[in-house]
Amino acid sequence: MSLKIKPAQSCAFDQISLGEVMLRLDPGEGRIRTAREFKVWEGGGEYNTSRGLRKCFGLKTAVVTAFVDNEVGHLVEDFIMQGGVATDFITWREDDGIGRTVRNGLNFTERGFGIRGAVGNPDRGNTAASQLKPGDIDWEHIFGKLGVRWFHTGGIFAALSASTAELTVEAVKAANKHGTIVSYDLNYRPSLWKTIGGLKKAQEVNREIAKYVDVMIGNEEDFTASLGFAVKGAEKLGHIETDAFKGMIETAVQEFKNFKVAATTLRHVVTATKNDWSAILWHDGKFHESRQYPGLEILDRVGGGDSFASGLQFGFLEFNDAQKAVEYGAAHGALASTTPGDTSMATRKEVEKTLAGGGARVVR
Repeated sequence: MSLKIKPAQSCAFDQISLGEVMLRLDPGEGRIRTAREFKVWEGGGEYNTSRGLRKCFGLKTAVVTAFVDNEVGHLVEDFIMQGGVATDFITWREDDGIGRTVRNGLNFTERGFGIRGAVGNPDRGNTAASQLKPGDIDWEHIFGKLGVRWFHTGGIFAALSASTAELTVEAVKAANKHGTIVSYDLNYRPSLWKTIGGLKKAQEVNREIAKYVDVMIGNEEDFTASLGFAVKGAEKLGHIETDAFKGMIETAVQEFKNFKVAATTLRHVVTATKNDWSAILWHDGKFHESRQYPGLEILDRVGGGDSFASGLQFGFLEFNDAQKAVEYGAAHGALASTTPGDTSMATRKEVEKTLAGGGARVVR
């Protein structure tokens, strides 16, 4: 059975995401603590899917977020515009001059290398996006009047504040009302929940949101921490066995019967720069596995999971086919890990060559 997706001609947008977009500062091959210069990119777990769908796959996408109306806010806006993602639904907050009441988020990120893992050091307290609240966004206009085929958000945005959690619930309810497919990336981050209720609050919020989700994305830690499902036989975090994931999903879909799809990447972290990579997806009572990418050499792993999510969304939006969705997702995520920055630099042609088993010979 395929997903009930609205036809493209009836909607202004193929996909819209809700989330915070930060300015990423990347020291390249070095360390944050010793850097003398940084390369800057934009990035955000939810937004990254919209950019991948637009730049790699050519779909019409937009992001719902907020920035302070200053030079940094407009720098991030410029990155979003370069990515082709519509900026119609950005909320602009007045600059107070020094960021005392509201500011833009920064994310210092090391890529890692070999035995040294990637490091994220976000600086996102009191940001404009974290202050978004119910009533700020006209969802009836977006989902009812304009029309959206797919809506994506995730556990990072929901964890930014009590009001973003409430806004996320408001958004997924509105999307459901208008027949828009809802996907949610659990993306559990202990640091985000640490001072606002911890694990208990994370489960309370995510279990409420989960009631309105069609496509649930997350690894073993995400499902266990955010939704409270145990994973037997997966003692090594980051190296979940396929059978263990299947058992967990079979339990989850019994409770959340609204889940039409559940999916995750499967990564065995050999080193920061070498992972065994694949993906698995559940749909309509069946499991679909992608081709394997053993020993995948990684330049920058940040955003690989988001590129998996956008490839998965494309597979359904374009073909409405579960096997193609997991294959496009796995191939796109793998390719995104070979370039710097949070967002994908791949093309659809490269993704299709990769999922078909194409090699890395020079293209001339």
